Amino acid sequence: MRKEVCSMKKGTLFVISGPSGCGKGTVLKEVLKNPDLYFSVSATTRDPRPGEVDGVNYRFMTNEAFEALIEQDGFLEYAGYCDHYYGSPKQPVEEQLAMGKSVILEIEVEGAMKVRAARPDAVFVFILPPSMTELENRLRGRGTEAEEVVQKRVAQAKREIGFAEKYDYVVINDDLSAAIADVNAILCAESHKTKKNLEEIKEVLGK
Repeated sequence: MRKEVCSMKKGTLFVISGPSGCGKGTVLKEVLKNPDLYFSVSATTRDPRPGEVDGVNYRFMTNEAFEALIEQDGFLEYAGYCDHYYGSPKQPVEEQLAMGKSVILEIEVEGAMKVRAARPDAVFVFILPPSMTELENRLRGRGTEAEEVVQKRVAQAKREIGFAEKYDYVVINDDLSAAIADVNAILCAESHKTKKNLEEIKEVLGK
């Protein structure tokens, strides 16, 4: 597989979603080896779990700090879940984009739709499993959850996949190497959009 990916001359916000078991985490682990990309770490008010590192797994915040940031319009999106807040801080994303780096935001579909409304310039990519049967097999193959939980995740996956048509791109993760190449191709293609290269056009014309 070709390892190189295009450097991002202009910062672009990429929103990546996909159901549990589709392999998006594995795909992104390879994609994020590109130093021109910045991964946006979500914030949460829940306590860190064993082994979790602040600023790596999550940005851990108090309820008071999170709610103060809400008041300051400091999130691209946020939501409450199981008595805790989760959200995507706006400042680090905007800083990285201003520096010319493209940002990867990995969030669930409801959050993605909020970002879609707030940032229509963002690019949305949905990672699909090859089939629901394969997704179910992957979830069951983990061997870490009861069958009842697996079935709940499958039902949730079906609901999330219903949002896929609202995304700009769809990548089917059947073959991992191909899926990684497809995501990298999307990132590269977006960097070559005419609207992102107007200055380069002017330079060639000597304007």
